[in-house]
Amino acid sequence: MINITYADGRQEIELLGQLKKRSAETDAKVTQVVSDIIENVKTNGDNAALGYTKKFDGTIPQKLKYSKDELKQFIEKCDPEFIDALERAAKNIEEYHKMQKQNGFVNTRPDGVILGQRVRALKRAGIYVPGGTAAYPSSVLMNAIPAKIAGVEEIIMVTPPSKTGSENNEILAAAFIAGVDCVYMVGGAQAVAALAYGTETIPKVDKIVGPGNIYVATAKKLLYGVVDIDMIAGPSEILIIADHTANPKFLAADLMSQAEHDVLASSILVTTDKEIAKATVKELEIQVERLSRKEIIQKALADFGAIIVCDSLDKAFEIANEVAPEHLEICVENPLEYIGRADNAGSVFLGNYSPEALGDYYAGPNHVLPTSGTARFFSPLSVDSFIKKSSFIYYPEKALKAAAKDIVNIALQEGLTAHANSVEVRL
Repeated sequence: MINITYADGRQEIELLGQLKKRSAETDAKVTQVVSDIIENVKTNGDNAALGYTKKFDGTIPQKLKYSKDELKQFIEKCDPEFIDALERAAKNIEEYHKMQKQNGFVNTRPDGVILGQRVRALKRAGIYVPGGTAAYPSSVLMNAIPAKIAGVEEIIMVTPPSKTGSENNEILAAAFIAGVDCVYMVGGAQAVAALAYGTETIPKVDKIVGPGNIYVATAKKLLYGVVDIDMIAGPSEILIIADHTANPKFLAADLMSQAEHDVLASSILVTTDKEIAKATVKELEIQVERLSRKEIIQKALADFGAIIVCDSLDKAFEIANEVAPEHLEICVENPLEYIGRADNAGSVFLGNYSPEALGDYYAGPNHVLPTSGTARFFSPLSVDSFIKKSSFIYYPEKALKAAAKDIVNIALQEGLTAHANSVEVRL
């Protein structure tokens, strides 16, 4: 199900190279299909969006739009204990993201110059939420709550209907808890296009966030520039660094918790202890037998899983920073000492009792994270994702005269005489 590799400077490099192949470029056929959908929705609006919904989801939704007030009814249709858990998770997410809020600033100089920056929320944000077997209420909270805290005026959610045209009670209950303003029962690339361009019914948004299948991800990628997006998301991944103090039962459980997402999910253990490696393999074989997504887990681990034994934690962190995983668990003695070593990771989980699932659902930090090595330069979804900044400048006449010679010099050096002239006419 999963092999052990002993790092020697060559084998681990070859292995990691193989694992990176799972994030290949989007299939050209998918891109063409999505391009056609986008163009049709752009031209024909609701008729195209609903036509594709019937074609791909099998039906037209029983009700297309739910307002904020209408969403409340779905609370009563869910298990009360689930709602309580969701509300506690929402509170943790809200408390964490409130600490991310930024303020503008004004800098007044002695020469009368005033410089500053304004921070404003986007006017309207769109959230895509998958339906069917990949329906995740937690993603509703993670996407909507930061937008709400940022001050987004209107949060629009799209999600596909079931094959019978009905809605997912848990998804819509989560939308109410998170403060979503309205929900449209449309999914797929057609929903992304509708949010990007607007239709007769679905309003145009400034940014689209949220996970989806390959068609949704491709639509977001193609529409970037028409509208902002959160990130280009690939298959999910986890990398665990473990020393002799780690618990193989926990390690196996956490590797499988990621592998169950998708057959393309990657689960990697890097350990300094070969006995821990062997014990983890045994635990994987034992625990997988009682899990509902056994076949998916086994295929993901066989194709994109790895256990790497190396001779030091220095080497382990070198590998981790090269992979730049979406989730990084540090299961070592005194884990807080190592937080500064994790340079490239979406979210870091410290210690034996901080499983990745804690971040997925409950702790507070966002679970919308960069994948496929993009943690080298991308950040998790946050309040920052829903704001825009603009600068402002005020120069009195005396201050402009003092700076004029330098400005003209630079402008002329660049061959932009009109730039220079715009200053000189004021002297």
